[in-house]
Amino acid sequence: QVQLVESGGGLVQPGGSLRLSCAASRSIFSFNAMGWYRQAPGKQRELVARIYTNYADSVKGRFTISRDNAENMVYLQMSSLKPEDTAVYYCNAALGSANYWGKGTLVTVSS
Repeated sequence: QVQLVESGGGLVQPGGSLRLSCAASRSIFSFNAMGWYRQAPGKQRELVARIYTNYADSVKGRFTISRDNAENMVYLQMSSLKPEDTAVYYCNAALGSANYWGKGTLVTVSS
């Protein structure tokens, strides 16, 4: 079973920065794609960014997805954060028809 573990969430002021990390239980080369989703209160889960490489319009130019193959890690560098970025962020890995999800890490953007 594939395990994904997110970390790096927390409280940050508007305009601040935060880096989320996702640790995978096996080589990230195994997956067809990896990415980040978020789900804000009262909203549906939405794609934030994926490797092979895609960004939501709402985060383009502010967030950067990256990876460290040697450490089986995927990162989301978030800058110029806005209150509307507040959400639980989930790491995702896709392999064939299967999707794997982490438990999520909460990001709260508030002054």
